[in-house]
Amino acid sequence: MDWSGCPMVERVPGKVSGQWIVKGTRILADGVLENADAGYTPEELATEIYQGLSVDQASAILSYAKRKREPHPA
Repeated sequence: MDWSGCPMVERVPGKVSGQWIVKGTRILADGVLENADAGYTPEELATEIYQGLSVDQASAILSYAKRKREPHPA
């Protein structure tokens, strides 16, 4: 997924091999999305899976991913 337009994530050369991560963390943006696809809610992601991830961050990342995945009208 192209995360370049998501304000909640960043790519830092040399940090986590330059992958897209949640700003200020080492949490992979794709990991958040994969766990949500597996059925975890933003609340579960923040409290059970990723220490350092807020519910607001998880919700914003998932909202961005949903918008990017939706088919564009023809």
